[in-house]
Amino acid sequence: MFKHLLAAASISLAMSSPVLAQGGSRPPAAPKAQAPQKARNVIVFLADAGGVPSVNAASLLGYGEPLKLHIQTWPNLGLSETSPVDQFVSDSANGMSSIMTGVKTRNGVISQSPAAVRGKVDGAPTKTLLEYAEERGLRTGVVTSEPITDATPAATYAHSNDREKWGEIFPQAFSPRFGDGVDVMFGAGRRKIGEQLVARGSGFDQLAKAHDRPIYARLEDAPPANSRPVVVADQIDVRAAALRALDLLQSSPKGYLLVIEWDAHTDDPRKGLQNIVDLDKLIAEIEGRVDLKDTLLLFTADHSFGLQVDGGRRGEPVLEGYDAWKAAGKDEDVVRLKNVMVNRSHTGEEVVALATGAGAERVRGYFPNTHLFQIMMDAWGWKPDAAN
Repeated sequence: MFKHLLAAASISLAMSSPVLAQGGSRPPAAPKAQAPQKARNVIVFLADAGGVPSVNAASLLGYGEPLKLHIQTWPNLGLSETSPVDQFVSDSANGMSSIMTGVKTRNGVISQSPAAVRGKVDGAPTKTLLEYAEERGLRTGVVTSEPITDATPAATYAHSNDREKWGEIFPQAFSPRFGDGVDVMFGAGRRKIGEQLVARGSGFDQLAKAHDRPIYARLEDAPPANSRPVVVADQIDVRAAALRALDLLQSSPKGYLLVIEWDAHTDDPRKGLQNIVDLDKLIAEIEGRVDLKDTLLLFTADHSFGLQVDGGRRGEPVLEGYDAWKAAGKDEDVVRLKNVMVNRSHTGEEVVALATGAGAERVRGYFPNTHLFQIMMDAWGWKPDAAN
């Protein structure tokens, strides 16, 4: 009896499997997931204060519709939590330091451990992604619409207990802890940086002479033959600077790291949102010049900002009422337009992280902003130092 039941069960099992019923072999096992691609190059696009509401509003401003930005077509999406170690709302110093070092710190502190007390006590220097790249012989570049010593760009190459110490921050680019330092530096802030250098008994000319490295006042002054140009201007054309930096770095035999910051604070809502639109166009242009098989492109923000779209209809300007507000010249904490309200302060909600290219699949879910450091290190296949 048992043998008859076993035989019947075997026939039933065979008939339930199309392959076995036809006398074929078992279907092949599902293919294993392919290992993530390894990056040779990483480009970080940082919209300073470009939170989720601002990214959405930028699409509405630029194209009259949501989801029209190029970065909004990228397949890999996560939400990055930005708080410092002791508060809920981050500034750019902690925000960018966390991304660049994998270590959260305190507001106002540039790539130092949370033992730092702003303006009073140093914390241990935390090794930046740019320093890892320099240590391994990659070429590196930093481009910003803001002063090259401002918190966001400074967090890539310097260490300080106070983001305001520009006269202390800038010379660190010429006396690096690893490699030969930032290869390409393009940014603004010339007057204030110069004043702080003079106050410390130095200056652009003295630094340039001591390190045999000219510091140009305009992008067009840097000769094409200079493969490691430094430009500290009054204002910078971010697109021109970024494309030139890319051209210079792409000749690297070992790969490169390029960090591009564009201010997206919406104290002035039109200016901030238009900057996001322009950065997005630049990103699309750069994407067309790189090979995504070996290049990771990452877009994120260091913190969010108090902007919300709370009205509006298709066919009418999202910033309706802006011109009247601007003409009134009011310096208000809260900007109230017809469809948009801006609370002119940093806010604590997560910011978007978007990615495409080699290693981009690691960007997913909710995570602390320090995870972005690990994503980029993993994309290169590098391990952080134990002490970091």
